[in-house]
Amino acid sequence: MLAFAIFAVTFVGLLIGVVAYLYPSSKNPSTVPGLDPVSKEDGNLGDIAKTGSLHEFLLDLHKQFGPIASFWWGPRYVVSIANADLFKQHHNVFDRPPELFEMYQPLVGAKCIQFANGEDGRARRNLYDKCLTHEAIRKYFIIFQEIADELAKKWETMLNDEHIALTEYMYAFALKAFFASLFGEKMKDDKTVLEFRSIYDVIWAEFEHKLTEPPSEARNKIIVDGTKKLATIVNRMVQHRKDDPPQHGEELLLDLLLDYSDDEELQNADALAYVLGGYHTTGNLLSWAIYFLATHPDCQDKVVDEIKKVLGDDEVDHASIGDLEYLRHVIDETLRCAVIAPMAARFQDVDSELGGHRIPKNTPVIHALGVAAKDETVFAQPDKFDPDRFTHEHARERPHLAFSPFGFAGKRVCPGQRYAYAGATVALVTLLRKFKVKMVEGQIIEQVHGFVTHPSEEIWITILKR
Repeated sequence: MLAFAIFAVTFVGLLIGVVAYLYPSSKNPSTVPGLDPVSKEDGNLGDIAKTGSLHEFLLDLHKQFGPIASFWWGPRYVVSIANADLFKQHHNVFDRPPELFEMYQPLVGAKCIQFANGEDGRARRNLYDKCLTHEAIRKYFIIFQEIADELAKKWETMLNDEHIALTEYMYAFALKAFFASLFGEKMKDDKTVLEFRSIYDVIWAEFEHKLTEPPSEARNKIIVDGTKKLATIVNRMVQHRKDDPPQHGEELLLDLLLDYSDDEELQNADALAYVLGGYHTTGNLLSWAIYFLATHPDCQDKVVDEIKKVLGDDEVDHASIGDLEYLRHVIDETLRCAVIAPMAARFQDVDSELGGHRIPKNTPVIHALGVAAKDETVFAQPDKFDPDRFTHEHARERPHLAFSPFGFAGKRVCPGQRYAYAGATVALVTLLRKFKVKMVEGQIIEQVHGFVTHPSEEIWITILKR
């Protein structure tokens, strides 16, 4: 009998051990409500794939469990937060959890600033941000205007029912503006822009597939080969700048990247990271803004009326951009409705508390910016495009950080937020004062929530001269 009892106790102990091994949620490291892992290896990654994107998964997660929730990123326990009160509690956290972004490492490299934390990350941001301050951006307006004028001239040849590929032109504007303003005027030639885009678009399509499809050697080879080609283009730009350095006081972002370190791998990684960030954000922001204005002609008319009233025939610059209040509301509502940047993430190397729960050190904490932007308790009818919700009166009623399209934490807000607003404003003013934009009928445009939210397919428009 004693032997049987010992066997029974041992068996039960082993069974409990097996269950604990297979289902790590049985010993969750925190009291945050959330999902159990489907398996020890994959966690809830399969659930994310089934919903179509991390943003859509987080929408479901927070709908089920509230503003703070947990799930498993493979074997890693992850917490997600989705309202202003919780954001405030994470306001000063700087470090980013590399494991949530490691899928992009083959593209930008392990030494990229996206993976830089601690003193190194802070030092790079402090240096690089000098070229993206309010004062620094003043000098970029002339470059933005030149490239926007080139685009307007091109569109003048496409009036009256000719179908225009909107995202194609907006991405080209964004990339060309970035190269010219932050890498140097000589970098903006059409050949370089087209070469970079043609390679990058192929790579990015493969990354998008990786979010929802099984790994593939063929897909990885396309990414590796394409990344090498992009690196060659960036190396060419870096070497050109080294051979023709700027005069003192005329340094651009690329010069600061070169000043920080002699490590060529780090230089190229940071250069590519900033190109991709600026290209994606501005290109998608412009595409969605014109899409919303084309589908809401009353809003388009209000933008044009404001441009006439504020600017007359003048160009927009650093002094007048703040007076275009309704256009700023359109841009903000575009960022909110389209959820341009769905999430950010941070971690701390010490135990902390969040929403009344203990968060163990090194736990990734997702800032579900897109979920907060669609919170119907803050934004009534959250799927409706309504720029008037960003008037000063409504802004005062909204909790601080409820709308944080460029992130908020640890002085690591997206460095290009002022840059994106400036470039988008110049492009929209230039195009809308010349052309009335209309959608080609019969299109069904949906949002694809990847690293940055983009249209499901090309957006086709027609234009009429005003």
